[in-house]
Order: sequence, then structure tokens, then C-alpha cells
Amino acid sequence: MTRPGFAFSTTFRVRYAEIDGQRVVFNSRYLEYADVAVTEFWPWTGIADALGTAWTDTEFHVRRTEIDYLKPFVFGDMIEANIRIERVGTSSLTQYFELAHADTGDLHCTIAMVIVNVDLASGRAVPIGDAVRAYLATIPGG
Repeated sequence: MTRPGFAFSTTFRVRYAEIDGQRVVFNSRYLEYADVAVTEFWPWTGIADALGTAWTDTEFHVRRTEIDYLKPFVFGDMIEANIRIERVGTSSLTQYFELAHADTGDLHCTIAMVIVNVDLASGRAVPIGDAVRAYLATIPGG
């Protein structure tokens, strides 16, 4: 079940290897959870099938991430990761994540992640292509 304001969510369980000496999820793992969510999100959007190389030739790199740790997850918790595109700029977009307990609905963490479209040869930011920009506007929950 997705949280209000989101059209997409995925769930997974906290594994033993993800907890620290205090028996809570180690802080760096929350970015891995965002990666799990976004890995499921993009296929859900259908963008690769719809745009082909216009999408696969688009290369986003993480530029900035802001994490708000509200409550730790512990071993065995089921996490519901929700994601939406919050903003599309000239060369970047902002993805917003809410990581909640799948059973209780309690919000544990929020993440705002800015990713930038990069030309790999030069390493410089380039504008998001028109076809990609138009498709991003159709994704629900954004």
C-alpha cells in the first residue's frame, strides 16, 4: 500500500547484515534502501520501453542527498519504500523517498535526492532531453 502523495511503493525486509552494534539499521543503509526503491521505480514507470535509447542514453548521477532519520528500523522490520519525482529542472531532477514501517505505517526516514543528467565524455551536466522530460511529466505521483 502506498502512502498518500505516492503512486509507487515497494517492500523489503531488514536483513541481519544491515544492523549495527546497537541492533538498529546502520545509517548508510538508508541510501541503499533508496537505491533498492529507485531500481524498482524506473521499470514501474515504463520509461525504458516507451523511449528506448532516449532513456538509456540519459545518464543521471547523484549530486546531493538530504536524509532525515526519524526513527530507526531494526532487524526483521518490513520496510515500505515510497518514491516520487518531486521536481524536474533543466539538467536535474529531485526524487523524494519516504521509508515507512510496512506493518505500522510509521514514517522512519525521508530522503530528498537530486540527480543530474551528465554527459559521460565531459563529465558535465547537460539538459534533460525533450522526450525524457515529457515522459517524466506523465509519471503519476509526481
